Amino acid sequence: MARAKDIEAPPESDRFLDAPHPRETLNLFGHDRAQTQILDAYRAGRLPQAWIIGGREGIGKATLAWQFARFILANPDPSQPAVQNATDLSVDPEHPAAKRIAALSHGDLLLTRREWDPKTKKHFTRIRADDVRRLIDLFRQASGEGGWRVAILDSADDLNKESANALLKLIEEPPTRSLFLLIAHRPADILPTIRSRARMLTLEPLKDGDVVRALKAAGEPWERMKIVDLEAAALRAQGSVREAMKLLDGAGLALAHRLDGLLAHLPEVDWLAVHDLADTLTGRDGQEDFETTLTAVFDWIDATVRASAGAGAARLAPYAEVWEKIAASARETEAFNLDRRPLILSIFADLAAATRAARS
Repeated sequence: MARAKDIEAPPESDRFLDAPHPRETLNLFGHDRAQTQILDAYRAGRLPQAWIIGGREGIGKATLAWQFARFILANPDPSQPAVQNATDLSVDPEHPAAKRIAALSHGDLLLTRREWDPKTKKHFTRIRADDVRRLIDLFRQASGEGGWRVAILDSADDLNKESANALLKLIEEPPTRSLFLLIAHRPADILPTIRSRARMLTLEPLKDGDVVRALKAAGEPWERMKIVDLEAAALRAQGSVREAMKLLDGAGLALAHRLDGLLAHLPEVDWLAVHDLADTLTGRDGQEDFETTLTAVFDWIDATVRASAGAGAARLAPYAEVWEKIAASARETEAFNLDRRPLILSIFADLAAATRAARS
């Protein structure tokens, strides 16, 4: 029988590469206004019990959520001088609440995320209803420390219909002194009934300088990289530390330039180059490059839509449709561990068709 110390913990679905987990990240860059909004609401006794923290992936939403949770669990009374005099949500890492949160051992905090499937050795592609129901068990109990009970859901984009409805039932009649923090990369996709019961806090993409600061604060290997490489990644990352890390991982920047060339020539498609790209993205080793490719595609659609904002709904509709089609196909490919080659080929065929339709 394996000893407990020999059993390796499964990977966390909300941790990226070898970067510190958001609960371990004590520095939050570029979101002073959001912290002020939270502090003002808490000090005034007007803290909504459900918040949707929305924005582009990798800009610090989860880090803010964990700081939010850490602050009110460490300071359960808003009338305390520590709250009234606070200028941000920082908490001494030596505070007992901060230590327990870092170890995921605080009895009044629960994290809901995609769980590890020991059968497939992969994470589930969705947050299941049973995962949400664990929140119900937490909130049925009295607070272990007489203060707040906090649930962090990372991310709401991973809810399916059943788990979203289970969450709705819980936040429709929340217990007193409870707090739900829902991280969302695409808040518009959350059930309208959930959105109507939560305060929306939208974070803006980080400035390039803040991306560089966050990269250096993340430790190895980023803190020892050349500043010119960090700045080059930040310039392309559109305010996302996560995307900058992808670009800095291996040949990420070279892949990004390669994708730029393919997307810039749409609706014309260099099929030989696309086939070469599809070959690159196959297999387990191509996972990060596959994610980088999807991000580049969605960023290109976003940029194209913004540039064509005055062209009318009929011209923009093909891009909205191709976004949904690509997102659904990518999700299906991941869920069933399908070959990525057909997906990559279909993505460029669909993008070319959408571009032609929008220009006709």
